[in-house]
Amino acid sequence: MPIAEPPTEHCRSAVPIHRRRFLRLGLLAASACLLPNPLSAALQKASPSERRLSFFNTHTGERLDACYFRTGDYDPKALGAIYHILRDHRSGEVHPIDGELLDLLHTLSQRLGGCGPFHVISGFRSAATNAVLHRCNRGVASQSLHVHGKAIDIRVPGVRTSDVGALARSLAAGGVGYYSKSDFVHIDVGRVRAW
Repeated sequence: MPIAEPPTEHCRSAVPIHRRRFLRLGLLAASACLLPNPLSAALQKASPSERRLSFFNTHTGERLDACYFRTGDYDPKALGAIYHILRDHRSGEVHPIDGELLDLLHTLSQRLGGCGPFHVISGFRSAATNAVLHRCNRGVASQSLHVHGKAIDIRVPGVRTSDVGALARSLAAGGVGYYSKSDFVHIDVGRVRAW
């Protein structure tokens, strides 16, 4: 289900965070903090009848543009393609990705102007892969939500990673970690927290 890369000129003109866009992101973040939690969650889940996501796997070079939700339901074929591109690139193991995480990414994509694919640093991780990473790097949680298909590490070309993190935190839909040295944002659908 690979699709050609989106036009880059359009992405460059739509994505840079200029003063007005920065202020708009700040206003979105502030307004999300003022909403009661259930209302904020309901607004985040409200989305169009069709939901589409684009990914670029930075380890395998694979690209995917998929309409994963249409006519009121998730599309099994599109979900299978998403599960495949977000697989553990070390072991090749494929695992279902939580629908809430996909919907959160869709909301994030819409708030960022719907431009360009998410560059995936890490999607699903097998328990064995996670254990090895945890032994080598204290920053990797021993009970990572990546193992359950509930977390993803991403960056968005043309958007500062710190801005992606700030916007994700404003949605208050799970955990958000900003890793400036490695230039990625961890997003999960666990409890709301930030680091």
